Amino acid sequence: MIITQTPLRIGLVGGGTDLPDYYREHGGRVLNCAIDKYVYVIVKQRFDDQIYVNYSRKEIVSRVEQLEHELVREAMYMTGVQSGVEITMLADIPSAGSGLGSSSSVTVGLLHALWAYQGHHVSAEELAEGACTIEIDRCGKRIGRQDQYIAALGGIRDIRFGPGERVAAEELGITMAQRRALQDQLMLFFTGTTRSATAILAEQSANVASSLEELDGLRDLAATAADGLRRGDINAVGEAMRDSWALKRKLASGVTNDAIDRAIGEALAAGATGAKVTGAGGGGFLVVVCPPEHQAAVRASLSTMVELPVRLDRLGSRVVFNMLRDIWS
Repeated sequence: MIITQTPLRIGLVGGGTDLPDYYREHGGRVLNCAIDKYVYVIVKQRFDDQIYVNYSRKEIVSRVEQLEHELVREAMYMTGVQSGVEITMLADIPSAGSGLGSSSSVTVGLLHALWAYQGHHVSAEELAEGACTIEIDRCGKRIGRQDQYIAALGGIRDIRFGPGERVAAEELGITMAQRRALQDQLMLFFTGTTRSATAILAEQSANVASSLEELDGLRDLAATAADGLRRGDINAVGEAMRDSWALKRKLASGVTNDAIDRAIGEALAAGATGAKVTGAGGGGFLVVVCPPEHQAAVRASLSTMVELPVRLDRLGSRVVFNMLRDIWS
């Protein structure tokens, strides 16, 4: 039996510039952090040749190609696991439409578990690239590449994309005190609605040519926030997030709505330095950057939303249980 634990994430600044239609020519950049909410993948050998897959439903099939869960199917193809396994996926937060990168965390966790089941050690970068290949190339999802990298590597990362296909995911070299200071300012609130990011991201991709000014601004704000953090300026993150939301809400029609705009305005009026919707927008979670002395006022202003306390994750995807270790060592 193999069990992997893979973090979800909060995209702080720069989201949208990791879409291939933009970064391949112009170069993208995001500031992203992994959080202590996880996807767990369990891979267990079966006594027969059947394939059992357990998630929000249960699939029992004889051949990989019969699986309806496309991420599981493609991960099994990629790793060469063909039969005789039971795969179970669990999550700290319901995955559909959360805006916390859960789909990519599932894919990274699947690859990590299945490669470990095969007795292979792969690097975090290989896991991220494999997940990108599955989601973008094999499944045809119109998504970016930041979620796969932060899920695989963890930490707080300044991630650069392109021009071309190059990716550099640099861990910010900040002190433990600075990390705690950022962590203490992060607040996460559930908007009460989930959404599919597919349509929003497809519209963003289609609008790249007409949104170059906004996308360039988002990329540059990610650089500003990352450089500010390196200097120990926590306020730089909130300020860049506030400015980035003004740009991001222009990228596609479904990014925001009246309720989201009202909530963000109330959080800022209560003392937050920055606020935005996580992921593609349209629902999911609201991330707020706020000094501790104003957080009670922010909570009061967002009292209709459920707050989810979070801490930062430093490790990325990892194998937390491996009964095959002795066999393959």
